[in-house]
Amino acid sequence: MKKLAHFYLTFVFIILYVPIFYLIVYSFNSGGDMNGFTGITFEHYKDMFSDSRLMLILLQTFFLSFLSALLAAAIGTFGAIWIYQVKQKRQQTLLSLNNILMVAPDVMIGASFLLLFTALGFQLSFISVLLSHIAFSIPIVVLMVLPRLKEMNDAMIHAAYDLGATTWQMLREVMLPYLTPAIISGFFMAFTYSLDDFAVTFFVQGNGFSTLSVEIYSRARRGISLEINALSTIVFLFSILLVIGYYYIVREREDKHA
Repeated sequence: MKKLAHFYLTFVFIILYVPIFYLIVYSFNSGGDMNGFTGITFEHYKDMFSDSRLMLILLQTFFLSFLSALLAAAIGTFGAIWIYQVKQKRQQTLLSLNNILMVAPDVMIGASFLLLFTALGFQLSFISVLLSHIAFSIPIVVLMVLPRLKEMNDAMIHAAYDLGATTWQMLREVMLPYLTPAIISGFFMAFTYSLDDFAVTFFVQGNGFSTLSVEIYSRARRGISLEINALSTIVFLFSILLVIGYYYIVREREDKHA
């Protein structure tokens, strides 16, 4: 049974990672297409970095993802605390509503935001994309923070109040430090979802703003460019650094509270 499980995991990882490495290898192809590897060149990377529009969109995308994840982490954390404090019956209702947003199709969410912004007469721009990304990221943060909150010993909160702490002092000195690993996890998950999102952004971006996913889609429709391979390679390497950074941050926090 163990060998079968190892074989299955190996097969899954091969299916997932072979296309990525195939894309990376061809980002160095001097042939200019993906029909055959003819030699190694860094020309596609030079073209990518010299494309000012693409670099601007890259910066816009990372700024959008960072800001939306930061705001979603703050709102989602206090939302999880509020859900935790309400009565059990109402808590289940709120969690169900939260989970619906997690499983709802992105196309439906994007169309809903488009209809909402249009009805309000709100101009589609960076702000409309930011608000949309915050909205669909909040449920992710809630799902990451709430289980950690349920593991917390309520005696710690009561002890803080018995010692004369205000609500804000209790949050700052007791609850938020305990929730920090979950908040960090929620932030990174929200950042990843925002960075990767296409459907919602496509509906609400307007004419003056674009993200990497939408830009890559529009360029791919005009034909495969190895400049996109180079860009995807850079983003993939950044994702690896992000995962490594997340691992060390969480481990350091857990070691401090061990």
